[in-house]
This record gives sequence, structure tokens and C-alpha cells, in this order.
Amino acid sequence: MGRARLARLHGIATSYEPAPGRSVQITDDTVVAVLAALGVDASTPDAVRTALAAYEDAAGRALLPPAVVARPGRPPDLTGLPEGTALRVEAEDGQSHDVPRHPHDGPHEGAGPALARLPLGLHTLHAEAPDGRSARARLIVAPDRVPAPPARSHGFLVQLYSLLSRHSWGMGDLGDLADLAAWSGRALGSGFVQLNPLHAAVPGPPTDPSPYRPSSRRFPDPVHLRIEQIPEYAQLTGAARLRADELAARAHALRDGVLERGALIDRDAVWELKREALELLCAVPLSPGRRAAYCDFLAEGGQALEDHATWYALAERHGPDWRTWPAGLRDPRSAGTARLRPRLMDRIDFHCRLAWFTDQQLAAAQRAAKEAGMPIGLVHDLAVGVHPSGADTWAQQDAFAAGMSIGAPPDAFNARGQDWGLPPWRPDALAATGYAPYRELLRGLLRHAGALRIDHVMGLFRLWWVPEGRPPTEGAYVRYDGEAMLSVLALEAHRAGAAVIGEDLGTVEPGVREALAERGVLGTSVLWFERDYAGVDPATGGEARILAPDEWRSDCLATVTTHDLPTTAARLTGDDLALRERLGLLAGSPERERSRARGELAAWFGELTRRGLLPEGAGDEEAVIRAVHRFLLRTPAQLVGVWLPDAVGDRRPQNLPGTWEEYPNWRLPVAGADGRPQTLEELAASPRLHALLRELADGQR
Repeated sequence: MGRARLARLHGIATSYEPAPGRSVQITDDTVVAVLAALGVDASTPDAVRTALAAYEDAAGRALLPPAVVARPGRPPDLTGLPEGTALRVEAEDGQSHDVPRHPHDGPHEGAGPALARLPLGLHTLHAEAPDGRSARARLIVAPDRVPAPPARSHGFLVQLYSLLSRHSWGMGDLGDLADLAAWSGRALGSGFVQLNPLHAAVPGPPTDPSPYRPSSRRFPDPVHLRIEQIPEYAQLTGAARLRADELAARAHALRDGVLERGALIDRDAVWELKREALELLCAVPLSPGRRAAYCDFLAEGGQALEDHATWYALAERHGPDWRTWPAGLRDPRSAGTARLRPRLMDRIDFHCRLAWFTDQQLAAAQRAAKEAGMPIGLVHDLAVGVHPSGADTWAQQDAFAAGMSIGAPPDAFNARGQDWGLPPWRPDALAATGYAPYRELLRGLLRHAGALRIDHVMGLFRLWWVPEGRPPTEGAYVRYDGEAMLSVLALEAHRAGAAVIGEDLGTVEPGVREALAERGVLGTSVLWFERDYAGVDPATGGEARILAPDEWRSDCLATVTTHDLPTTAARLTGDDLALRERLGLLAGSPERERSRARGELAAWFGELTRRGLLPEGAGDEEAVIRAVHRFLLRTPAQLVGVWLPDAVGDRRPQNLPGTWEEYPNWRLPVAGADGRPQTLEELAASPRLHALLRELADGQR
């Protein structure tokens, strides 16, 4: 009983519901392990009693929580303060404000509303109690909502590495992104381009190709650089110029291998060439203006940038897992790390320079999008976590829960649950810092974005923690302060003038979608999943009714498919089932799965025909793909996304969940219906793509 209470006090759920009306209890061993990751010993009854007493003692002595959140119409509840406590706010701009307070203030009187009326920003709240106790807390004053998209619009969803042009060095780059945005904005009337995460990867070889398991989410990966567009490239002379030309020729051969000979995208081979080219460019002295701009970037990046570059410099010497480094280097604040930093300064500067180059090209891509008339422009993607041995976990060790991994509990679709191999943030550590790691992360991602997509947005409220060495069935939900997480998000999005899209597919606890909508965060609605599942048990089967367009929510990005699902052409032709059957991934017999798929498609053909959206008939693949996008336009969705491979009939998914070596996830270029890779230049000239996008532009008008 005491352990369960201790768990609740620390935000750990001792049960969960895999289906309505069915509850599963969390084992004591799991609760003990999760509490230990939060720094709480609950291994014995005596330890539990001691921990409860310590918690109650700390709560009784604390004047303020570590972070206080206020927003218009929702002031913080300060009724727990002793009578006569004096409050003062040190505002973000340096000004000091005394906060009026009356002896019998209720939760929405006096001090609370005064705090909510402060300017938006990150302030410091000071409290002085009559008994001599004092405290201070980070005060986050946030807007009620994130900015809304400027207008209803459509745009492409694309994995940047898969978008190769005749200028690429073996994978899509930021130059290709700028070209895609400029072309689609001007020629197709597109309003945005949504990307995969561009976060910095753990260096290889081999590099994990998944963009959702990065070394760092705070800085982008320089593998996306367009080398020739770095200003110093034009200044190369002599042997350096000859070597750069040799590297470019090898890179073009690498690109041609992907486009013409069916080779997979080889991130490590691309990076080997780009890294050597970047070494040449970083040896070129910066002009005075460029030097001043670089110094500004270093000053703005501060300690976070230096730590990031230091990790990469140390990884060059000791490998990419900091947990195996010499003991004195495993802590970024250790004396050993401090002694080594000056000796690594050249390499630290190199990695800082790469971060600067990448930031500049991201800015140029967003500028190209806006100049092309896009109301939103780039939509960046925030992965749900980071690699356990990467740069972020080294630099912010106190913020992560050691020995834990996030994932998903068992449900009707996956009886074994999921373990994603990503360490979670500690909610107590986030609050203690005024959510500094989260704020810095959002600020960096929003620098050159018109919107931000948040992968597994439900993680702002709770995450499934799996103790190391245990199966995902033996995890537990740990709760985060959703109001604080959303308020920090709203503040940073407001400052950037950016909309926010939450990926809220799958199991979503009651109230989460409503809380997101109340703060203006758009959801994600995928055509194949938008059905009325009331009364349908996924375990026993049953047909759920297709939702009519006017039953869709308006506050969403509506798409037909995503990077984790079959392309629409593959679904229509049965290629998706054939692939999964070949790899042994079918949940039931091939005959049963094919029958189910035929039934689902027949229902959709009937729906599209009844609504007059498929006059060409179900036998025309291109017409059906246009028809399902016509359906999306009938919904009130604020944004309509087109999976770029769908526009040219690609049959292959970019990612096939449940596979690792069996399928080339994250390594395929965009291809046409015949399987031949399509360059950006070919996409821009594709009659099939233009026919689909005309439908969207005309339907939007």
C-alpha cells in the first residue's frame, strides 16, 4: 500500500488499461525499478517508509514548486503559501515586480491573477515567508494557444534523404529541400513541406539510418549539407580544389549508383565524402563578415553548442558510446573533460562550424519556401527521444532516467508491447530546471520552421518506461506535467510564430486530444484509420464505419498515409501484403489478410463512388489515389498532406515496422510505379504528380 502511494506521488501509474474496462496491474519489481530511476529507494518496507517521510517533509517545507505556470484565464494556485508571504517577480527583461496578495486570497484572486497578467516569458518568482523561509521558482507565463496555420493549405510530406536531385551527393540535402520548397510553392501552390527529423545522428560506421534514434535532437546533422553552397567552397584553390573536385566526382558516382543502378542510400559513404570536403572548407579563413556571424552563432549556442561539439570530438577518439569512455570523460563537467577541451579545440571548432553551416542552409531553405509564397514553409519533426549513448544524454545526464527505455505497453494489436531503446526525460529534473532542456530543444527546432511536428505527442503527458533488461510487458506509465509541457510549447511556438502538429495516432488516453486541441495543437488524421470504432473489438474483428468527411476534426493535418505505413499504390495493388508475407510479418494467414484488405478497399471504393469522387472507376490506380485526396479536401482539416512517393506511384514503404536487417528501412530513394528512382527534376516534370496536385489546388480554391 505504501509503495503504491509512493509511486503515485512520483507520477507512476500502478495499473493501465490496454482496452476499455480491462485493467492490468504493474508488478512491484517494475515499480521499484522505476522509482529507483527517479532517485527513490522503495526496495524494502523500511525504505518505502523513509522515502514517504522524506517526500512529505520536503513538500511541507517547500514554499513553491520548482516551476510555476500561468496563462491568461488560468493563474497558478498559490493558496498553499503561508499567510503574509511576500512575492516578487524578477521579469525576463530584468525588471522587478512586487505581487499584490491579500490574507484570504483564493486560488484565483490576488497574486495568481497578477502573475497571469505578466508579459509572456520566462520569469523568476521569489517568495519570502513570515517564518524566514524563502524560495524561488521559474515562472512560465505562456499564451493560451500556439499560433494557428495562416491559411488552409496542402503540402508534401517527405523524407529528405530520399529526395535526390542531379546535384545530390548520394542522398537528399538541404539544397534539394530549398529547391523542392521553391518549386512546389510557386508551381503547385503548396503551403508547406513536412520533413523527417534532421537531428544529428550517432556517428558510424555503421550509422543507424533511422532519423528517430538520433544522438542529439538539439542540433541538425551536417550530413544534410549541400557542400557546394557553403561560401568557402568557391575559395578553394590549388590542391584543395583538386581534392574537392575528386570528392564531388566520387559523390556523383555514389548518387548515380542509387538513381541508375538500384543501390541503397549509403549514409556512411555520403558522410565520408562530405566530412573530408568539410575539413577542406574549414581550413579556409573566414572573411571578416563571416567571422563575425560565426562568433554570433557561437555566443548564441553557448554551453549547449560547446558540449555538443565536444561530444563529437571525443567520439572521434573514443568511439560513439560515452558510457565506455575513460571514466574521467564520462561527465561533461569533470576535471578530466575540462583539461582535455583545450587540446581538442580544433576538433570542437570543426564541429561547431558544421553546426553553423547547417543552420545557415536551414535558414536559406525556409527563406526559399516563404519567398515562394508558402504561408507555413518548413515543418520540422521532433523525434520522441534520443540514443542512450549519444551527445544529448552525455551533456544532460541529470535530465535522463538511467536504466530506462520508453516504448508502448501490450495492446490488442501488439501483445508483446514495444521497446524503442530511447531513455526518457525525468519529469522531476525537467521541473527542477524550469523545463530548460525542453525549452532549448524547442527553440532550436523552431529557429527556421513555420511549424513543428511532434512525434508521439502523447509523450507530453505520459510515457511507458521499460526497465533495462526487461520485456516491454513489464513497464509502467510515468506522468509528466502536461499543463507545463504544453505551456512551454505554446510560449516557444508563439515566439517563433509557428504552428504545431502532434502525431497522436495509436493509443491515446482520454482527455489528451481535447487538451491538445484546447491549446491549438493540431492532430494527425490518417485516412485509413478514420473510422467509428465504437463497439468494435480489434481482437475479435468487426467492420468499423468509415467516417464521413464532415465528421473529421478540423484541427488536424489530414493525410492518406505516413512513412510507417504502406504507400497508397502498394495498398491498392496488394504489394504491401506481398512484402509482409515474404518477410513473415502477417498477423494472420495470407488468405485471411488478403480477404480483409479486399474488404477494406471495397468499402472505400463504395464510399468514394457514392460521393462522386471516383468517376473514373476503381480500376484506375492513379484515379483512386486522386480520389482519396479529393476525399481529404472534403474534410474540414486545416492542413492536407501528400506523401511525396504517393504522387508518383511508389510501391515501397520508407520504413517497415518490425524489421531491421530484413528490409532497407530509411535507405530508399523516392521511386515511380516501375520501381525506378525519380530525381527531383523528374518529379517536377511528372504528369502524374501534376495531375494530383492540380486536384488539391483546385479543390482548395
